[in-house]
Amino acid sequence: MADNYRSRIVTQGTQRSPNRAMLRAVGFGDEDFSKPIIGIANGFSTITPCNMGINDLAMRAEAGTRLAGGMPQLFGTITISDGISMGTEGMKYSLVSREVIADSIETVCNGQSLDGVLAIGGCDKNMPGAMIAMARMNIPAIFVYGGTIKPGRYKDCDLTVVSSFEAVGQYSAGKISEEDLIGIERNACPGAGSCGGMFTANTMSSIFEAMGMSLPYTSTMAAEDEEKADSTEESAKVLVEAVRKQILPSQILTRKAFENAISVIMAVGGSTNAVLHLLAISRTIGVELSIDDFETIRQRVPVICDLKPSGRYVTVDLHKAGGIPQVMKILLVNGLLHGDALTISGQTIAEILADIPDQPPSGQDVIRPFSNPVYKEGHLAILKGNLATEGAVAKISGVKTPVITGPARVFESEETCLEAILAGKIQAGDVVVVRYEGPVGGPGMREMLAPTSAIIGAGLGDSVGLITDGRFSGGTYGMVVGHVAPEAAVGGTIALVEEGDQITIDARQRLLSLNISEEELTRRRNHWQPRPPRYKTGILGKFAKLVSSSSLGALTDLNLF
Repeated sequence: MADNYRSRIVTQGTQRSPNRAMLRAVGFGDEDFSKPIIGIANGFSTITPCNMGINDLAMRAEAGTRLAGGMPQLFGTITISDGISMGTEGMKYSLVSREVIADSIETVCNGQSLDGVLAIGGCDKNMPGAMIAMARMNIPAIFVYGGTIKPGRYKDCDLTVVSSFEAVGQYSAGKISEEDLIGIERNACPGAGSCGGMFTANTMSSIFEAMGMSLPYTSTMAAEDEEKADSTEESAKVLVEAVRKQILPSQILTRKAFENAISVIMAVGGSTNAVLHLLAISRTIGVELSIDDFETIRQRVPVICDLKPSGRYVTVDLHKAGGIPQVMKILLVNGLLHGDALTISGQTIAEILADIPDQPPSGQDVIRPFSNPVYKEGHLAILKGNLATEGAVAKISGVKTPVITGPARVFESEETCLEAILAGKIQAGDVVVVRYEGPVGGPGMREMLAPTSAIIGAGLGDSVGLITDGRFSGGTYGMVVGHVAPEAAVGGTIALVEEGDQITIDARQRLLSLNISEEELTRRRNHWQPRPPRYKTGILGKFAKLVSSSSLGALTDLNLF
């Protein structure tokens, strides 16, 4: 079959003369109409430092495509900055943007009959959005990460954007001066790149490398380093070859690939958002994966990387220590990775890792030996109970108090919760409940980095629990439980919690419980009434109408008919 097996429908034959006329205007010559056409989905934006360096990468991807014998066609995709929208109504658009990105890439690639797609993204939703589109279309595809930001420095300390969020809580609690607050703000984000710890962006980039949809080492490169641009050009060349060989996402994104991804998430201490996004991608590609699979794998995979938010190091440190290939090789030799899983290069995982040492390099402690992990089990626990019959996700790394039972402090929005924390109204032993922030109720399932950072900054991270049907930033740590499902807006138990109720969060037993009688719970459920939707038009209205439960990935195209 010809390399341009999809695009030939618009480039071949007498009837397609007008189509070719249009293509000539954008640079095609006579010899180009038989070449595979590669879409380059460019997430460039000056809205966020995560994406501000991506346009240069897109140019290198164009060059690599041409050198490999393909014809590049560049198009844009959107982004919003989670960090900038955090704590505002705008954050409701974050998860929504994942669907918009997926829809836009699918629309262009299928509308233009492209033969393959290279997507470049930086901020959190760029990556799962692109991967959902790749899974829908099942055409040869590769993801290029825009790269991580380098750490900021203030008073001899490495900083990330989370440092600034936590500084707000520290300042409000009288623990730091206004001078230090502003000093941290001015130095936290020194240039281009995605947030520097093992937060959501770096988690998702690591996942795509582990799954074989990105090239080795590319998930931990700094945005501003030349190797990032070089690897982008190489990614384009690999993709053109994958088009020729017809290596498809459905051959790569198998059950084994998802299990590999989950193992890597646990080993590096990745973001809770990975659960949501992997569930969404798996359903889109047709691989059976449930929220319970994360718990099964968690129990056998240790955390071997000491990374922020709860650890000491940032992602560029992980890169210097050997990156994701080193982490994967340690897992592989200990029987925790499927070495026969295929990658976009046509090689298996085992083949790619063949020359990687079995042990991490000496003289560093970013990546620990398997025999000396940071934690003996993974950090993302799936909690269930009468408060979350479909499940909830807790990040338990760095938690010194794995069991909390305390009175519920109930808030109907993130804003009212943050106001109470900063005013000193939350005390040790409280269990904060933030509800009506789920996929339907928010809508959009906002992240709660501002409240959780304020709790940490106030020195309450080991003594206060927080549960929500919304999400948490990848920068969050402490005794926090998100993705509570069913959510409040559809009548989940979280909607029935009253101020002062006793709630138990038990990371050991993986339990999330509202400690009232079944009779009282039934009485409250019988009296509960759904709230009118907050948005009835526009994209948030459409999202709330279509979105599935977070336990299913919060997709908007499940069970449409």
